[in-house]
Amino acid sequence: MKTLLPNAERPATRSRAPWRDWLALSLLMFPVLLVAVDNTALTFALPAIARDLNATGVQMLWMVDVYPLVLAGLLVAMGSIGDRIGRRRLLFTGAAGFAAVSAATAFAPGPEWLVAGRAALGFFGAMLMPSTLSLIRNIFPEPNRRRLAVAIWAAGFSGGAALGPVLGGWLVEHLWWGAVLLMAVPIIVPLLLLGPSFIPESRDPNPGPVDLPSIALSMLAMAPAVYGIKMLAVEGAGPVPLAALGAGLVMGYAFVRRQRRLAAGATTAPLLDLGLFGNPVFSTAITANVLALFSYNGFILFLAQHLQLLEGQTPSESGLAMVPALAATVAAGLLVVPLVRKVRPGFVVAGGLLFSAAGYALVAFGDHSSGPAMLLAALLVLCLGVGAAETISNDLILGAAPAAKSGAASAISETGYEVGSLLGTAVLGSILTASYQRNLVLPAGLPQADPAAAGQARETLAGAAELAATLPGPLADAVMTAARAAFDSGVHITAAIALVLMAGAAVLAAVVLRRVPRAH
Repeated sequence: MKTLLPNAERPATRSRAPWRDWLALSLLMFPVLLVAVDNTALTFALPAIARDLNATGVQMLWMVDVYPLVLAGLLVAMGSIGDRIGRRRLLFTGAAGFAAVSAATAFAPGPEWLVAGRAALGFFGAMLMPSTLSLIRNIFPEPNRRRLAVAIWAAGFSGGAALGPVLGGWLVEHLWWGAVLLMAVPIIVPLLLLGPSFIPESRDPNPGPVDLPSIALSMLAMAPAVYGIKMLAVEGAGPVPLAALGAGLVMGYAFVRRQRRLAAGATTAPLLDLGLFGNPVFSTAITANVLALFSYNGFILFLAQHLQLLEGQTPSESGLAMVPALAATVAAGLLVVPLVRKVRPGFVVAGGLLFSAAGYALVAFGDHSSGPAMLLAALLVLCLGVGAAETISNDLILGAAPAAKSGAASAISETGYEVGSLLGTAVLGSILTASYQRNLVLPAGLPQADPAAAGQARETLAGAAELAATLPGPLADAVMTAARAAFDSGVHITAAIALVLMAGAAVLAAVVLRRVPRAH
């Protein structure tokens, strides 16, 4: 696929020594690692936060939820703003703000402060990820070098996600929960000190003015939709999540109408160029990204519960158990870079999605009762597929979009990450929960003194584990045996659904992307 940069941007990259490009990439990895680690590390600090700040259940929920709500609502806006004002400028603004807010939030005196800090982190975090990917697009205009750079970018994101649980657990255990947030400062400092010298600025050479109504509509579309998806996973199809989803869809429709109207006019440029979706390579690559993250997060959802609640592992132990598979994500992303010189990219993406399908096939038709080895092997297969599919699909997204619109394209890709992650949790999580509740048959002879505990056991696997902890040995074993059987029934169903989705996505990628030529 041949892509050319506008004349206004070509000299900044062509005249640079190659070592400066790779050093710039290494500096861009610092915010990538930060965002990836931050996404997963806070989970392990929540119990300590609850104890120290006397946080209520609702406050704890908002500590987790407000960050992705703000982040998802602003990704498209920030990507387009970066195209207009400069992607490097937006990156440095986001990095400095993220570090400052992280330091202030680490010493939060109360839960309200922490919730507000997490919202601010979502605001500045939305500036980071689209900026890094769009800068890579302009630092590496040649397709082969860009593909390797994107693979390293994806590897950093996957590596950070793997490091988050381990690092978060260690910091909370040896220091205090605020250290999880405070670590942003030393991670960001190298970028702010060296970035101005080695990372070139890039922007749309013909930018339009920033359209504030479109920014508001994009937030009003994404934030309620993300909230509704998350609440579906927690509460099921209740009035609140359905109303939030409905509001998001209405605002999304209004956003799309405004972008089309602005594109047809001549006064104000649209915030998002919807014409990008008219390119089948771009839209199919986005779909592959969404479904790859859908499969990955859906798998992690039930595997974490299985390891901790059924195998008795601690959070740190379960995090360490997943590290080899997550390392395979990194390895797969790097190995497919030379592969696309011999195999068409569409077939590589399709092959990665088929690996994900094979991982789910192991779960759907395998025996879960003989320890975690089979599930961890299935995760390894799935992660190989996710690493391969993500790397090439991200490169196709950047290559299909004009360089001047790389910020908007990167933001769409990042939004796909968020939506895929949330859908994997919400859709597969809801099906898993419903199957567990329908199939659980608690043993006779449970004490009647605490009916609430039995009610919790009927709701979730964690509730069954808590109930079993209060019972004598034989009865506790009977409760956990029943809970395991009910949980496994749900896992088999969700795995079969994900298997079909991944196989369908592989066929779609193979058909639509088959004409994309091999790399040269």
